[in-house]
Amino acid sequence: MAEAYIVSAVRTAGGRRGGKLAGWHPVDLAASTIDAAVERAGVDPAALDDVIMGCVSQTAEQGLHVARNAVLASILPESVPAVTIDRQCGSSQQALQFAAQAILSGTQDIVLASGVESMTRVPMGATGRFTPAFEPNSPKSPRLDEKYPGIAFSQFMGAEMIAGKHGFDRETLDAYALESHRRATAATQAGAFRDEIVPLEISDGNGGTAQHLTDEGIRFDASAEGLAGLKTLREDGVITAGNASQICDGASAVLVVSGTALKDHGLTPLARIHSFTVTGGDPVIMLEEPLFATDKALKRAGMSIDEIDLYEVNEAFAPVPLAWLRHTGADPDRLNVNGGAIALGHPLGASGTKLMATLVHALRARGKRYGLQTMCEGGGLANVMIVEAA
Repeated sequence: MAEAYIVSAVRTAGGRRGGKLAGWHPVDLAASTIDAAVERAGVDPAALDDVIMGCVSQTAEQGLHVARNAVLASILPESVPAVTIDRQCGSSQQALQFAAQAILSGTQDIVLASGVESMTRVPMGATGRFTPAFEPNSPKSPRLDEKYPGIAFSQFMGAEMIAGKHGFDRETLDAYALESHRRATAATQAGAFRDEIVPLEISDGNGGTAQHLTDEGIRFDASAEGLAGLKTLREDGVITAGNASQICDGASAVLVVSGTALKDHGLTPLARIHSFTVTGGDPVIMLEEPLFATDKALKRAGMSIDEIDLYEVNEAFAPVPLAWLRHTGADPDRLNVNGGAIALGHPLGASGTKLMATLVHALRARGKRYGLQTMCEGGGLANVMIVEAA
């Protein structure tokens, strides 16, 4: 039976908007993680069959096929192909699923799944500039408006809807956010991210250079009082900048190989991809789909949530992992054990393989076996992947 193995999993430390990674072009940011993933696995760069890269804002510096440009900027030879994909926040998790599918089908043996997003240099909404000569000048077409009249598809509103539906008040959301910062702080201070982070050279602000090794978004001094003082995004709402994911610059990469490649190239597996799925649901509340996708993924894998040792559920907004916990009955002590996107940042197209890098290394560090990763995606989509640590 064909198997798909992860042999390296890396990410950059996150950069805040306008922060330490602002000087890095996203193509070079992505190329740095491609290089690191290949070098750490110890595989011949020319042996790669494909590079699949997630990116949400595919315009400006991330336009004109950012995946191919990143390959050309990397140590890989020109003979290695690439493709850029967009499944919104799950883009690089979908890249990883496509890589696994290619390996399991027997059509390819070594595939790099990756993602990049410089939210400083290519801001959210950059792809929403349309030709003014045409109406309605919006991604929402007349047919779509007929099916969902007067409804603006909004992740912010989806987060508010989840909070209302599941009964999460502002205090509960802020308490969750504070815990995310606490866990990220503890993980950073303990060196838990050391094996997954790719050092990047940055300016030290004094004319010299330094290594960027620490996620810039972590608030090491976060407090309940500080979170409570933030304004909600809408007057009668519960979502604030403090209990939502941080805008972030970053890139990540996961190298997936077949059993044949594992032997032929003398590679060491970090994990085996056990199962995966993707589902679609309500595009209005939209961010709730990981709950139901997890149900399907566990059923397909013939597993229960109690058999999963660690979970990575993307903290796009605090109500999402909280609703996921309540729906699945999962153990909160196994969820996002090193903090999540509220503290570490959510570099959109890079978050899928970023979370997988953290999950794989966390499983191995704790001597645990199974990990599950899922994230909500625009349009009411969700990917789920279950891996087994080697």
